[in-house]
Amino acid sequence: MTKIRKAVFPVAGLGTRFLPVTKASPKEMLPIVDKPLIQYAVEEAAAAGITEMIFVTGRNKRSIEDHFDKAYELESELASHGKLKLLEEVQSLLPDNLHYSYVRQSEMLGLGHAVLCAKPLVGDEPFAVVLADDLIDAEVPVLRQMIDLYDQHANSVIGVQNVPLEQTSQYGIVRPQSMGVRIHRIADMVEKPQPEHAPSTLGVVGRYIFTPEIFDYLERVTPGSGGEIQLTDAVAAMLNKHPVLAYEFRGRRYDCGSKLGYLEATVDFALKHPAIGESFSNFVMQVQAELSQQKVGTRSA
Repeated sequence: MTKIRKAVFPVAGLGTRFLPVTKASPKEMLPIVDKPLIQYAVEEAAAAGITEMIFVTGRNKRSIEDHFDKAYELESELASHGKLKLLEEVQSLLPDNLHYSYVRQSEMLGLGHAVLCAKPLVGDEPFAVVLADDLIDAEVPVLRQMIDLYDQHANSVIGVQNVPLEQTSQYGIVRPQSMGVRIHRIADMVEKPQPEHAPSTLGVVGRYIFTPEIFDYLERVTPGSGGEIQLTDAVAAMLNKHPVLAYEFRGRRYDCGSKLGYLEATVDFALKHPAIGESFSNFVMQVQAELSQQKVGTRSA
């Protein structure tokens, strides 16, 4: 069985929900405290044993390439001023065992099309897909959990979580056949069903392990609205011949494609940050106390 050593990061999206900040800057470069979202995603993949990072990019995404490139002037400046801790952090972005490559998605034709663009770089081997705006805080990296499951079954694995019934129209939803704790065989998938038509409340989030057969189905799937190639449609088409598992991962997901989810992640990660966590916690408690006093004053008035 081929070891999973490649991860695809679709980063060509326009990030319209964060305009105007994403007009000239990728949403994947939005910082959570002191690291951009895409760095968290790459670090998760590296912690799972993946060494080949493949970015599917588009216009205005050059800063992602720059972030994972050598910065000679910056490193020289840090070294000359004795800022060795910062220098180490910058150099850690380019460990010797990781390789970064880039392919362009010339048209925004859906997530399935973005994954298909990576086919020449992935080749005929299993691979991971990571959506950087789904930030997941987990004791064991979620990709590591999923790769362990792949190693047991040699089937594609999709990360899922229970979502509120009223939110099923925001997710791809699976029809599960339970195989044990947290593991299901997918009987069917529906893209963004209304609550009354949802086959379950298990929604697909941005973590996937695919066998290379997915490319065959992406090439044959009928494009949907706007000519987009939906990854969900390709997965649904391959279910009869190639089993696909749904895995309820262990960890907390933050939807950083939404402003609220992004702010929740920023606060939680700041509270756990080794350098500022205690000070930030004090600030949060101070704000809470001030808000409580304001409420008391409002009721008294």
